[in-house]
Amino acid sequence: MREIPIQGGEPLWRQAVAGGQILFVAFGALVLVPLLTGLNPSMALLGAGVGTLLFQLVTKRQVPIFLGSSFAFIAPIVYSMQTWGLSATMGALACVSLVYFVFSGLVWKHGAEIVHRFMPPVVIGPIIMIIGLSLAAVAVNMAMGRTGDGSAELVPYRTALVVAAVSFGTTVAVAVFARGFLRLVPILAGVAAGYVAATAFGLVEFSKVHSSPWFAMPSFVAPSFEWAAILFMLPVALAPAIEHVGDVVAIGGVTGKDYTEKPGLHRTLAGDGLGVLFAGLVGGPPVTTYSEVTGAVTLTRNYNPAIMTWAAVFAIAMAFVGKFNAFLQSIPVPVMGGIMMLLFGSVASVGLKTLISARTDLDEPRNLVIVSSILVFGIGGLALNFDGLTLQGVSLCGIVAVLLNLVLPKRRASA
Repeated sequence: MREIPIQGGEPLWRQAVAGGQILFVAFGALVLVPLLTGLNPSMALLGAGVGTLLFQLVTKRQVPIFLGSSFAFIAPIVYSMQTWGLSATMGALACVSLVYFVFSGLVWKHGAEIVHRFMPPVVIGPIIMIIGLSLAAVAVNMAMGRTGDGSAELVPYRTALVVAAVSFGTTVAVAVFARGFLRLVPILAGVAAGYVAATAFGLVEFSKVHSSPWFAMPSFVAPSFEWAAILFMLPVALAPAIEHVGDVVAIGGVTGKDYTEKPGLHRTLAGDGLGVLFAGLVGGPPVTTYSEVTGAVTLTRNYNPAIMTWAAVFAIAMAFVGKFNAFLQSIPVPVMGGIMMLLFGSVASVGLKTLISARTDLDEPRNLVIVSSILVFGIGGLALNFDGLTLQGVSLCGIVAVLLNLVLPKRRASA
């Protein structure tokens, strides 16, 4: 197999800058997850960085994907920590990797065609759309100065909207009108402009940045393993595992390559599983493929996997820089909210493109039923509870879409 060149035809300094942009794109959710669950943001950075490198090792660095903290685990982590404690929660999260490894084995045994058979464009298209649209409320809440779930106001509404508009507008302007190298860094431009605006409104708290040390060792957590916590956490992995398939197909739609064939979906699943395992063993939240990064790749059209290596190295390095972690936490919510509104919409657009490229006929009733049901289930937030096991969001939509595709008869060709 031909080795992908490290430099990919680009100067190293440009790769490094692009890698820094990817990290900036990812750290909104990357840091938000540990802040909402009570985990250490430094461990989230370390887990994402090492997890991405493990993913690249397994996939032979062929897929431009960065792994980061998964929103699917926020509520389960909070409940598990309250019920079984931090150590048992970390052990349960490490065991979540087993779901990825099982899926990987099935794909390896039956081949990637099993994915295409059970998840054709009419199935995967709306699932990709839900990956982006289901997070739309999180982005909008953050843009309005609230927490991701909208439960609390962090920044006054009017001020938040102005700051979010600055970050959103700058990102759009740079992505559409900029030329040359500047066009490759719309996210960095949006973050910088939004941060300046937030500073002007007095939203940035610099005292913690000044008081933090330059070097700070992350607080590692030794996992323990309790069956109750493990059995509680395992079903949660259905959502990010199905989202992983959607993200791999989505990034393939952006780059024009079928990563389910090469390097193979079994490799991407196994790589993601290793990242989840490492994160759980050291005390970080589970990592998975990132819709934000897919959106960033869509906007920048920079498909070099080496950029993700730079992003991973920066994440690992920054995990040990106390001032940088304090700086990450100082970025006001509306800044990231403004950018996320654009990124999540970009992901949804990839799902729409999947349907269009496959010439999916929505005049055919079965196709209309599948797409319509998935969009309403996902955007509406339908949840099914089975004696403590809850299916909702991407995991529920994925299962329903696959079942509908198998059960509903295809229209027979006219005689």
